[in-house]
Amino acid sequence: MNTSADSSAKSLRAFVPTSALAKSLDFDDKTMCVTLTDGRVLSVPLQWIPALHRASPEQRQQYEIAGGGISLHWPELGEDLSVAGLLAGADKGSM
Repeated sequence: MNTSADSSAKSLRAFVPTSALAKSLDFDDKTMCVTLTDGRVLSVPLQWIPALHRASPEQRQQYEIAGGGISLHWPELGEDLSVAGLLAGADKGSM
């Protein structure tokens, strides 16, 4: 009986992302969905982000993905969010 690990098992290992980068954003009336470059989708209640919650749908769509995907920016609203902060569940004051 061979008890050594099969070397091919390493090639079947699941993808482990080293960083989370935003690719795109979508909104509905209550939620912002951030699609990440690794395929994950993060849903965040707009109530967590008062400036976006108060903004019109048109204003929400005027965003920029900055820093290669590490942050989100709304120039008209003066709002900046980090993807890492959103993933950590940080409140607005911590981002």
